[in-house]
Amino acid sequence: MKEPTLGNPQNTIQILQKYHFVFQKKFGQNFLIDTHVLEKIIRAAEIGKDDCVLEIGPGIGTMTQYLACAAGKVIAVEIDRALIPILGDTLDGFDNVRVINEDVLKIDIARLAEEENGGKPIKVVANLPYYITTPIIMGLFEGHVPVKSITVMVQKEVADRMQTGPGSKDYGALSLAVQYYAKPYVAANVPPNCFMPRPKVGSAVIRLERYSEPPVQVEDERLMFRLIRASFNQRRKTLANGLKNSPELDLTKEEIERAIAELGKGAGVRGETLTLEEFAKLSNIIYNARK
Repeated sequence: MKEPTLGNPQNTIQILQKYHFVFQKKFGQNFLIDTHVLEKIIRAAEIGKDDCVLEIGPGIGTMTQYLACAAGKVIAVEIDRALIPILGDTLDGFDNVRVINEDVLKIDIARLAEEENGGKPIKVVANLPYYITTPIIMGLFEGHVPVKSITVMVQKEVADRMQTGPGSKDYGALSLAVQYYAKPYVAANVPPNCFMPRPKVGSAVIRLERYSEPPVQVEDERLMFRLIRASFNQRRKTLANGLKNSPELDLTKEEIERAIAELGKGAGVRGETLTLEEFAKLSNIIYNARK
């Protein structure tokens, strides 16, 4: 197995110039140029030789090289066709890597895990474009893909949202969704100068360790998430008004008020003060009342 050669600015520039590569804004491309950060990601993801890793957005193959040295197998999914010949070059000699030129949101990842890892849980590692962070992470969780952990580089404020609790301005539907499926842990904060080109905002590496069982028992998952979305769609409104105004919910004013009272909350309670446990309880109250 070869050693990684990328991860510093000189080698990255050399490869980009060799292929006359032009950064595509629509793909949110920012390539890592800091070996310390790359090593932190591998450590945070706890990659070992028994692991099959799905890397989303390998770019020019910088992190892919590090993953290939640590893992048993790496499946790298890259949407930008212009990067495929570059990956053929930078990953030459790393014989445990398979590159797929596809949009990861359109791939059947459960089937890929079945083909590549016999259906055993895979580990996901990615330096995600900010605009598709949430759809990718939620797609992996909601699709019940066999995933052991997701270790991703995201915008710092998104990492903050994923791990925060009630009462914080960052607390919202994403916080609750992530914490229902996984235990979040921020492994590193990463300043803009660790990327090429430099993004305008700071980033963070967050590891999401998948729960084998969710921390709360819910009769109807979809109902709970509809309640959560409705509660945060209009943050300044009370929980009752948020639920009443939601096009996703078909609940009468009386049903909503009765459920909130049964939860032990007053009429003026706001959605952002409720914990995951309380949203689960509210969901179960409404579900059982309608049964």
